Amino acid sequence: MTGTLINAATVVAGTAVGLVVGKRMPERMSQAIIQGLGIFTVFIGFKMAAETRNVLVALFAIVIGTAVGTALDIEGRLERIAVGIERRFAKSGSGLASGFLAASLLYCVGPMSIIGSIEDGLFGDYRILMTKALMDGFCSIAFGATMGVGVALSALTILVYQGGLTLAAAAVKGFLSDAVMTEMGAVGGLLIVGIGLNTLEVKKVHVGNMLPAIFVAAALARILS
Repeated sequence: MTGTLINAATVVAGTAVGLVVGKRMPERMSQAIIQGLGIFTVFIGFKMAAETRNVLVALFAIVIGTAVGTALDIEGRLERIAVGIERRFAKSGSGLASGFLAASLLYCVGPMSIIGSIEDGLFGDYRILMTKALMDGFCSIAFGATMGVGVALSALTILVYQGGLTLAAAAVKGFLSDAVMTEMGAVGGLLIVGIGLNTLEVKKVHVGNMLPAIFVAAALARILS
């Protein structure tokens, strides 16, 4: 839960800064910082991926998982759900609700929150969530300046959503062998590289459609171990 707690705290802190001085921060500075975090994300992803004990497991997991996720259009479904919820709440005209909803969707509807929470629960490794926390914190500065205190309330959504995923991952940890967890972490690292590339705007990688690869890796590692 450490990563989730840090993430929630940075959102609250970022919103507070945004309410006070958000509009004074030059856009080029915030963009440069986000780019730096993107590079760090790629580094973390490669480091995680390098821990694989069987490259073929990672390869087939990515291929099969991406094919399944693309066929199911996981990323598209998540985006449509988010847009639908946003439109419904937008009709209420509440600034507080709009800020809360927009921030909650941005911070939780994405593969980084899922992969980071799983890593935190399985390995106690919250580097991904720490990186996400810094990104969310800077986004909260901008959101806080334009949408108000409702953005800070999205920290509750982060606590419930990411915290729930982390606890669920920790609960099944005892049923997974070291080999299975290693390959899940390695494939998760490859997906994190994709997120880093998206952050750097190098190439649009549909990481959401690759999420099944983590579970395919677990199945393949269990069969081969």
